[in-house]
Amino acid sequence: MTLKIENHQLVGDLVSHRSTPNHGGIMAPGYLIFHYTAGRSVEGSVQSLCTRKPRGNASAHVVLGRDGQIVQLAPFNVVTWHAGVSQWAGLVGLNSHSIGIEMDNAGLLKKVGNQYQAWFGKAYPDDEVTLAAHRNGGPVSPWHAYTEAQIERAIELAELLVEHYDLQDVLGHEDIAPDRKIDPGPAFPLAAVRSRVIGREEDEPARYVVTASSLNIRKGPDASFERVAAALKNGTEVLLLEARDRWSLVEVIADPEIEGWVSNAYITAHSARGVAAPRFSVAGPASTDPTFASVNSGKQKKGGKGKKARRHG
Repeated sequence: MTLKIENHQLVGDLVSHRSTPNHGGIMAPGYLIFHYTAGRSVEGSVQSLCTRKPRGNASAHVVLGRDGQIVQLAPFNVVTWHAGVSQWAGLVGLNSHSIGIEMDNAGLLKKVGNQYQAWFGKAYPDDEVTLAAHRNGGPVSPWHAYTEAQIERAIELAELLVEHYDLQDVLGHEDIAPDRKIDPGPAFPLAAVRSRVIGREEDEPARYVVTASSLNIRKGPDASFERVAAALKNGTEVLLLEARDRWSLVEVIADPEIEGWVSNAYITAHSARGVAAPRFSVAGPASTDPTFASVNSGKQKKGGKGKKARRHG
């Protein structure tokens, strides 16, 4: 039996329901957010998300097991507490704007002797471990692998939710809270899942132009990453390949070999076609957020008429 939604409840094979007390009011979801549980099992995670605690209560709409089983904890039009402090596309607090999927996965592991262990002490065999660097930065690390059944079920569920609720995008917790969250992590093929679910491959990339006097282009979405080429000059045109809340992956139109990440504060839409210009929220955080602090204190180079031009990003 294929999955379907009736009165905001999931119906289908390997689907069960529990009721969490950790929820808010009615909402109209606009986004789908993937997480990992960092827990021992589906049962343990469901129990935790359905328990009212003195503080630090969390929940999600569904928990997705490694065998493909789904446990729904709240109707899809009810606010659950899965996103925490978060922002995306001008929205602050994604709990009130998104559906949360928690996937049964131990998350980031650590090497102890010749074993890979979770934070709770359980060891995992090598065939359940993925070695990768997180796309938001950091060294190559061991991560608990997702199962094929889990990934396929995630795609099936995401396709249904996006179609039923006309969701705008499929994201990870690491996208909406990059300063504090790393899930679902590099072991989950989020980009491939998003591409399959959203289906935007046919769209023509939007064209943007550099507004800073000099803008660094980097290997990753943070000022700590190395530069991939010389700083881009004011007026340089780029194609937008991937947009995040504060950084974007771009390709230089005049030299397609140059591809990297730039700060959204210093590019603006030039002649966007095919996709809408992302709604960057750069007012305020540009001067107060630690992500931008290093941007605004970048190296300087000589500018015209004896002045020094600031290099951004």
